[in-house]
Amino acid sequence: MDLRRIALIRHHVSRPFFVPLNEEDVVESPVLDEPWRELRWGENQMNLKYVQKYKPAQDDIMYLRVLLYGPVGAGKSSFINSVSNVLRGRMTIPALASATTSDKSFTKKYETHKFIKGRGSSKTFYPVVFNDIMGLEDGTNRGVHADDIKLALRGHVREGHKFNPVAPLTQDDPGYNPTPFADDKVHVLVCVMSANTPQMKSSVLEKMKSIRETASDLGIPQMAMMTHIDEACGETERDLRNVYKSKHLRKKMKDFSSAVGIPMNCIFPVKNYSEEIDMNDDIDALVLSALRNMINFGDDFIERI
Repeated sequence: MDLRRIALIRHHVSRPFFVPLNEEDVVESPVLDEPWRELRWGENQMNLKYVQKYKPAQDDIMYLRVLLYGPVGAGKSSFINSVSNVLRGRMTIPALASATTSDKSFTKKYETHKFIKGRGSSKTFYPVVFNDIMGLEDGTNRGVHADDIKLALRGHVREGHKFNPVAPLTQDDPGYNPTPFADDKVHVLVCVMSANTPQMKSSVLEKMKSIRETASDLGIPQMAMMTHIDEACGETERDLRNVYKSKHLRKKMKDFSSAVGIPMNCIFPVKNYSEEIDMNDDIDALVLSALRNMINFGDDFIERI
């Protein structure tokens, strides 16, 4: 019996038997009867092994590089930590993240995050790395400059470069890398947006579109992640497996797809680890689903280089 029918029965039973059920009494369910996208929740180990065994197609590329960008507070650093948690099977904090809501970016510099595989003398790194970057902010001279992200796509931003919202990186700056290797260039561009925020400001959308155009010219695959899905939808907070049944989250994804131009099949809802102190299989399933597709998209691009 679906949730809508149960709601009707409960409402009807609670009323006097002689009062008929009116049309205005009908409460529409916030979830669909069936998920609009299938996710195999019990295949975490299979997806984890897929990531563990991955190796870039080109010999001169040691790491598949994923660049995360998006509005301030969307959860870019928290997603990096969530990926680390899943890969290491325990709580980790490789990327410093802020627990407070602010209109200022917590991340100030360009930093590559690697994920440890193994321990002791057998310790190596996964061949997938993430670059965290200063968040996009509304207006001019605030947040990361769109031109800096465009330079990062081509590998021209040195590790540790501190972003200046007023003055974008130039060839004369010490943070400029004039001769990037294939490893320095971005292989997947991922926009991170929050499902729990109102419509994005027009100036932020324009910056994002400009960045996307450059990535498209370079042939770099693009995808998006929608974070904070539990905060935006009560049914998903109650049961994370309702994520692809939630009407609200599906609409948020469709609206974002229309606004930015990223196809729906390239948008993945995820929940970052935040309040949890132990691992959660359902959180892992969503993170691994997004991560596996990042690897697939990036590897296709590497093969074409």
